[in-house]
Amino acid sequence: MRDHTPWPTETAARYRAWGYWRGQTFGALLTSVAEAYPGRTAVVGEHERWTFAGLDERAHRIAAGLAESGIRAGERVVVQLPNIPEFVSVVFGLWRAGALPVFALPAHRDSELRHFAGQSGAAAIITTGAHAGHDYAAVARAVAQDVPSVREVFVVGTPGFADLAAAKPRDLPDPDPAGVAFLQLSGGSTGLPKLIPRTHDDYLYSVRESARICGLRPDSVHLAALPVAHNFPLSSPGVLGALHAGAATVLAPRPDADTAFRLIEAERVTISGVVPPLAAAWVQAAARTTHDLSSLDVLLVGGAKCGRELAERIGPALGCRLQQVFGMAEGLVCYTRLDDPDELVLGTQGRPISPDDEVRVVHPDDPLAASSDEVPAGEVGALLTRGPYTIRGYYRADEHNATAFTADGFYRTGDLVRRRPSGHLEIVGRAKEQINRGGEKVAAEEVENHLMAHPEVLDAAVVAVPDEYLGERTCAYVVPAEGTTPTAAQLRRFVRGRGVATFKVPDLVQVVERFPVTGVGKTSKRELRVALAALAKER
Repeated sequence: MRDHTPWPTETAARYRAWGYWRGQTFGALLTSVAEAYPGRTAVVGEHERWTFAGLDERAHRIAAGLAESGIRAGERVVVQLPNIPEFVSVVFGLWRAGALPVFALPAHRDSELRHFAGQSGAAAIITTGAHAGHDYAAVARAVAQDVPSVREVFVVGTPGFADLAAAKPRDLPDPDPAGVAFLQLSGGSTGLPKLIPRTHDDYLYSVRESARICGLRPDSVHLAALPVAHNFPLSSPGVLGALHAGAATVLAPRPDADTAFRLIEAERVTISGVVPPLAAAWVQAAARTTHDLSSLDVLLVGGAKCGRELAERIGPALGCRLQQVFGMAEGLVCYTRLDDPDELVLGTQGRPISPDDEVRVVHPDDPLAASSDEVPAGEVGALLTRGPYTIRGYYRADEHNATAFTADGFYRTGDLVRRRPSGHLEIVGRAKEQINRGGEKVAAEEVENHLMAHPEVLDAAVVAVPDEYLGERTCAYVVPAEGTTPTAAQLRRFVRGRGVATFKVPDLVQVVERFPVTGVGKTSKRELRVALAALAKER
């Protein structure tokens, strides 16, 4: 079982020769920026602000503290932190120590955290205490009791973490820039998310190009409105793109319009990124706000497709330029460019960042289509890609990799797209059974498994229902066990009690006598969607 599927030797040599991979680590990046802009603001939290020099010193201290606590180079550490400055110092401290962050989201709960720690063989968990009504520390300690590899739990705001962050800096060997730097989480089309190994070389190329394409400069101010462990606010261009440019990042404790608008005015924010439902909420709130939003120059919208109607309203409402972004934690990132004509900005989700991003659009009805089986230009097809920052395999997932990647190294994204002559992609839908709930990816199979653990559930099928605000909501169809009558409220409480992220709890639950089936006896999700659409019309 391989931890990391490397690029072919000749391919990697080309990427280095072409300057995509520069042999720089994240720790070296922070050192270089701190030397160039020591006194400039790097990170702004609710109650504090750090300069680049201050961030650099904190990262050095945490790296030394981790080493003293027995965390060794190459070990994995689950990081589950909200948008606080310590998120940045912790991950750079881990990189300096040669350890690999495993990025859990604040929304994840016991079930997911246990999976991430177990799958990665994590040596430690770094988290916070009670936050937004959830006791992260208690869950982390419970996971540590059950996952043998977890030796330590560090909680920000406690004496244990304070000791870690107060360690005397010391020289530590720089990790291999071609080696895995961290593990991100896949959207998860089936079951729990897969772990995505990203290297210093490949990810920093994406960060540098994202910062350039989005026009980041040292005087830019980036607002991280979404949870920064997401790939989008982390690197597109995100916290890391801002850091690369010597720009400040303002960490929003919440993404709502009132909080974001207050910070935009107070910090003179120039750029931010949101998912479409949040963009819609900001557009609506802008009409009545008293906050000065005149500094905002660019709003990136991604994580899910931004519909044309919403796209047309963003610029006039917020007084900024829209930049659409489409990407995935596995690699490929597309942007509309700041000088693109309106038709491309409003009607597509951008084009790849690299001239050597290879994109294939293949027949959508064959999920295992080879990378050579392309559909004619302008037709809808399934998106395949490979390139200098797209992984060649998931972490410890050989069986899944055999179908997720073609024999010649293309990643089967599961997205259905239409390609314009300019190379811009229009996202049409997904081939995967995955529900995009406001930018949060919900694997139908995972929720179905939780529902079927209920003693009164015989079978379950989860499908998407269109929603004006979130894009899609989840609807669970449930066949009860004989002689039972579970209610929707009971089933939703049961799933919530299984320790899953709140966004995975079904929005709707329908109890039915039986499921429609296909010719081979499989549950027909298509027929369920038709039934749900009919039900919605009746209402």
